[in-house]
Amino acid sequence: MLQRIQTVWLLAASACGFLSLKASFFIGSISTEAASNFTGMNDLLIMILTIVAATVAFIAIFLYMTRPIQLKMILAAFILNITVLVLYFLAFKKYTTGGIALGSMASFAIPVFLILAGSGIYKDDKLVKSLDRLR
Repeated sequence: MLQRIQTVWLLAASACGFLSLKASFFIGSISTEAASNFTGMNDLLIMILTIVAATVAFIAIFLYMTRPIQLKMILAAFILNITVLVLYFLAFKKYTTGGIALGSMASFAIPVFLILAGSGIYKDDKLVKSLDRLR
């Protein structure tokens, strides 16, 4: 389980998911208020979707014996993370000033890690199928 590189990618995606809840995605202010940090914990829908996506990525680590199910779970986590990123961008449209924080890199890294994990799982599945043909 831990010898496969996709396990590392899934673990990194899960860790970045939980880290993105506390890390600032956007720092800005609404009209004349003081600048504030916008994190995943500020919006309930973003928080729930991020927790679900990070948990799905973590659970997918332990499904290494059923690669098709693992690929479907990664696809679901990928779709959830893209949805979370869209929600982040929609949420900070209400801010008048500010910019994207450095902590947002964790949110942007999650889909990349999921794609890398999915490609590793796909290669493993392809290898196993080719070995089954030789038998």
